[in-house]
Amino acid sequence: MGLIKQFKEFLNEYKVIGLAVALVIGLASVALINSVVTNLIMPIITPFIPKGAWQTATLTLGPIVIGWGALLGAIINFVIIAIVVFLISKFALKEAKVTKK
Repeated sequence: MGLIKQFKEFLNEYKVIGLAVALVIGLASVALINSVVTNLIMPIITPFIPKGAWQTATLTLGPIVIGWGALLGAIINFVIIAIVVFLISKFALKEAKVTKK
C-alpha cells in the first residue's frame, strides 16, 4: 500500500493529471490551428504566390530547392500557437509575473 500512496502523492505534487489534460487539449488545438492556417489564412496569401499552390511553392537555386511554401505555413502555425498560449497564460491563468530572486 505504501507504493500506491507514494504514487498518488507524486501525481498530486507534480500535477501530472493537469499536465496530461493540457497536453491533450494542446494537441487538439494544433489540429484546429493547422486547419485555420490551411483553409483560412493561406488562401488569402495564395494569390501573391506565383505558382498558386502555397504548399508546393519553392525557390530553386541551382541544385538547391527550398520549399518556402511549407515553411511559411509552419511559421504561421507557430505564431498563432504562440499567441494563443500567451493569451491563455495572460488572461485565463492570471499568473503573477515571475520575479528574479
